[in-house]
Amino acid sequence: MTAQTVSVLAGGISHEREISLRSGRRVADALSTSDYVVSVIDPDATLLARLADEHPFVVWPALHGSSGEDGALLGLLTAAGHRYVGPDAEAARLAWHKPTTKTLAARRGLKTADSLTLAREAFRELGAGSVLDLVIGTLGEHVVVKPAQGGSAQGVSIVSTAADLPRAMVEAFTYCEEALVERFISGIEVGVTILNRGTGPEVLPAVEIVPVEGVYSFEARYNAGETTFYAPARLDKVAAAAVADTALAVYELLDLDYLARIDLIVDSAGSPWLLEANALPGLTETSLVPLAIEAAGLSLPQVFSDLVFRAGSA
Repeated sequence: MTAQTVSVLAGGISHEREISLRSGRRVADALSTSDYVVSVIDPDATLLARLADEHPFVVWPALHGSSGEDGALLGLLTAAGHRYVGPDAEAARLAWHKPTTKTLAARRGLKTADSLTLAREAFRELGAGSVLDLVIGTLGEHVVVKPAQGGSAQGVSIVSTAADLPRAMVEAFTYCEEALVERFISGIEVGVTILNRGTGPEVLPAVEIVPVEGVYSFEARYNAGETTFYAPARLDKVAAAAVADTALAVYELLDLDYLARIDLIVDSAGSPWLLEANALPGLTETSLVPLAIEAAGLSLPQVFSDLVFRAGSA
């Protein structure tokens, strides 16, 4: 019997290219112990033609940034008749745009920090000074500024004084035409992995994030030793249950599938606040998903193999 091929898509041209390559290698390494033949492809103009020639059993998009997470590629894979590990294109689009995710969550009654979304064009036309004064008057000086679309904490700033806000806005606009400004919520930051191997969602133990420098920046995410992770998170049973329930509610609200990560802040009262949802989460050596899989007592190669089998059998 000829071995079935899994085409792992990694790399691309986004700001998160190097992280995507590392995620792709992690997937390929995990699947190398299975019966699948793994092909790692760095997407370019030949991708669709190459996939048509190879006709893989399953495609695994390990792409980060807009090249993989905004839903466009997933829609093309579906149109071309390829089965893949991941949500449908619409779900990915909802998760990719953070203000949309926050709006949907708030309408469902889930906690998410008060915020304002500012387009670069409006920021310029209405005058930066007056806009920033209104932001501070509405949300206070202690805020988080982030690109409305993007990942890996690129372009994210924690602002504690009004004087730091203009630079934070410029930093966010470097990565996206829209910036999301949120009231700062103090607490324990956690990531919750949810996977579906075909028998329904499995909510894995939350992973607690404690950056050495106090900020979970791009460097803290991907450089070993710059963040301490606790898996499972150091939460009491009531808070842990609330975190799991909130993460599952967001997962189902966005209609995510296969493998997703929901990021939250747990305040001093034990209440979880939604930060964002990740439809194609990172899978590197320092990423939260593999840590959660291990904390659940599961095998990474087995979980990945199960996800591929489910996708190929759909």
